[in-house]
Amino acid sequence: MTTPEKKPEQDITRTLDLDAAQPRRRVIRLVCIAAAVVVAAGGAAWALHSRNNANGSIRYDTQPVARGDLVKTVSATGTLQPVKEVSVGIEVSGTIKTVDVDYNDRVTVGQVLARLDTSKLDAEVLESEASLESARAKLLQSQATVQEAEAQMARLIHVRELSGGKVPSQYDLDTQQAVLARARADAAGSQAAVTQAQATLNVNRSDLEKAVIHSPINGIVLTRAVEPGQTVAASFSTPTLFTLAEDLAKLELQVNVDEADVGQVHEGQEASFTVDAYPDHSFPASLTQVRFASSTTDGVVTYTTILKVDNASLILRPGMTATATITTKKVKQALLVPNAALRFEPPPATKTVAAKTNGGGSLIGSLMPHPPHEESKANEAAATPAREQRVWTLRDGQLQAVPVKVGETDGKFTEISDGELKPDMDVVVDVLTAKP
Repeated sequence: MTTPEKKPEQDITRTLDLDAAQPRRRVIRLVCIAAAVVVAAGGAAWALHSRNNANGSIRYDTQPVARGDLVKTVSATGTLQPVKEVSVGIEVSGTIKTVDVDYNDRVTVGQVLARLDTSKLDAEVLESEASLESARAKLLQSQATVQEAEAQMARLIHVRELSGGKVPSQYDLDTQQAVLARARADAAGSQAAVTQAQATLNVNRSDLEKAVIHSPINGIVLTRAVEPGQTVAASFSTPTLFTLAEDLAKLELQVNVDEADVGQVHEGQEASFTVDAYPDHSFPASLTQVRFASSTTDGVVTYTTILKVDNASLILRPGMTATATITTKKVKQALLVPNAALRFEPPPATKTVAAKTNGGGSLIGSLMPHPPHEESKANEAAATPAREQRVWTLRDGQLQAVPVKVGETDGKFTEISDGELKPDMDVVVDVLTAKP
């Protein structure tokens, strides 16, 4: 079976139709690309226009640069304590017979605070005295025995000399010599017994004296932990009966300084503190000691710092909780700027406008990528070193950066140690709401 041959005219027509469709497709593709470019350009133009309008409506909050005294402080809390506090206890056991002082009583050195019932102690003293007398009597008896043995020994020696060594025998002499030695040993034992009895008597007399509790200092009674008729036992530890403060006109404030601040505090620095009892009154103090020993509470390391407090008016009381402010540094007539000015950064809208200006002002130029400008390179190269920052001022309504070198800060204001800032210049601290 033979296949019919295609006519040459049909092949040519098909070929011509195909060739006619390809240019149409290219045209459609170019039209789509042009439309996309126009839409993108319109959107970019609208965005830039909106940003320009936004930038023109931004208002800034400013504050003036001024000169003043900068005071740097460290805060800490603690409690008031007496400079010298003495706990008075008792070394002997017994029953309290009388208590002669009460809370807040002023006492002097040697004043009687309390007394024990001394009936048992008196009996022990009498027993010790009797034992001492008995020991002394035995000592006298031993000494008499020694004298007797010495006399007998001397008689035997004299007889031996008179008899020319015939009598007494050597055995008799040796025996008498041993008797004399035993007599002298008994005398030494009796002497030791006397010393021991005397020591026991001294202990009992001392216990009798300690049954009367005296004040060791001139001061005031802070606490009293005993009542008449109460039994105290001093077998294992000395019970504390009274707590005395020497002079409440001089107190010390023990505060806990955080480890992050301890390097700033030193002896001789001035301080002030407040207490809850007088919240509107600030009391002066001076730092006298920073202890090396640390304490850790809930993972926080602190160091005990002692502040000297004058309490001549006696309105402060031991145990009060106080909040102290220690002055670590003072800078007089420093050039000060608010810390908010150092934290301020221009809003993104102003940075976008600056980028547009650098792009030559054309729409297509703003859309096309560019290599970094020399100015931006210079800004990146001049990275801000430590303690050097910048603040922003307004010139003709436009932000202008001013490099500055900062010094000390008190948390609200910072000292400007070097830079182009002058007193009464306004620095930007915040962006206000844009105008509608």
